[in-house]
Amino acid sequence: MRQGPPIKHKKVLVFGVFDMLHPGHRWFLSQAKKLGPKLYVIVARDKNVDKQKSHQPQQTEKVRLKSIRALPYVTRAQLGALNLKKRYDVIIKINPDIICLGYDQKYLTRNLKADLKRFGLKTKVIRLGAYKPHLYKSSLMVNKVKATS
Repeated sequence: MRQGPPIKHKKVLVFGVFDMLHPGHRWFLSQAKKLGPKLYVIVARDKNVDKQKSHQPQQTEKVRLKSIRALPYVTRAQLGALNLKKRYDVIIKINPDIICLGYDQKYLTRNLKADLKRFGLKTKVIRLGAYKPHLYKSSLMVNKVKATS
């Protein structure tokens, strides 16, 4: 029996910091885009990055957002909620068919599936693999910048 093409989801959502947009980020976003015709990207706010990772990103949220918006395969990009208690508002508004998480994305994802269900969303959550994490990881990129400063 011949199998047809894979079923594509209509709306795919990703979120992250995307500091110093690098090939690992681009690979992650392009893999997510393969899952559906509409890719929505939520860029973490500076204040929340500082809370979660105990350091500020190298680039401001406006610079990071502009970099994401410049990618031709991104349908829409926006900043996340300033108040983390309201972080689900944007997910509810977009109502994605699928959320893609990065291989190392751990912040605020532990209860994601249960929370989506609690909000009545039937969103599938998947974790994508890594693209050369020994070369392309934001923390490595930051260290390279610091070493050349």
